[in-house]
Amino acid sequence: MIAENFEAIIKNKGYVFFDGGLSWNLNLIGIRNSNKKSDKFDDNLLVIYRNDNKDWEVFSAAATTDPGKIPLLRPISKSGTAILVPDQYRGSHKIDLHAGKYTALRQSGAPVKVYRDDDRDAVLDMDPSTIQEGYFGINIHRANRRGSTAMVRSYSAGCQVLQKARDFHNLMEIAERSASFFGNSFTYTLLTEEDVL
Repeated sequence: MIAENFEAIIKNKGYVFFDGGLSWNLNLIGIRNSNKKSDKFDDNLLVIYRNDNKDWEVFSAAATTDPGKIPLLRPISKSGTAILVPDQYRGSHKIDLHAGKYTALRQSGAPVKVYRDDDRDAVLDMDPSTIQEGYFGINIHRANRRGSTAMVRSYSAGCQVLQKARDFHNLMEIAERSASFFGNSFTYTLLTEEDVL
């Protein structure tokens, strides 16, 4: 079963898997594709949790965990474009405004680690010597307000971005329900494709 498989993967990495037999105790998980090319929604975002009946639910959405081509070619930071480092970030996100515009999951609860890619090409570079830790606005949000978006482009400069507006709407409904039980604090775990194979 998917929930048990991910519980084993996450615990094997020394991370926390949220359950306790409680409803709406969310595991918010990104899975990064091994492809180093930018501009594709070729990653996944999962939410694994128990529903009101304590049965497992798995929400899955196409997403990107990488920056798009535009910010890679023209970094908005003098250190280079942010690429989130795979890890578990406890209490890192809260329901809040993304860029002051609409409600999303904003990185405001804890620092995260990012690689800095500053060679200004469209290939994703994840050099451990460039890692920085801090508050970089690595939010979890949507691309277009409606429908599905074909290319990442400038929708992500390091954020975790869902491809389909409906998926994002569903994610936020799940998050709001969880917050009513556990408060406005969410842990985000970023895994790689190799972790789950």
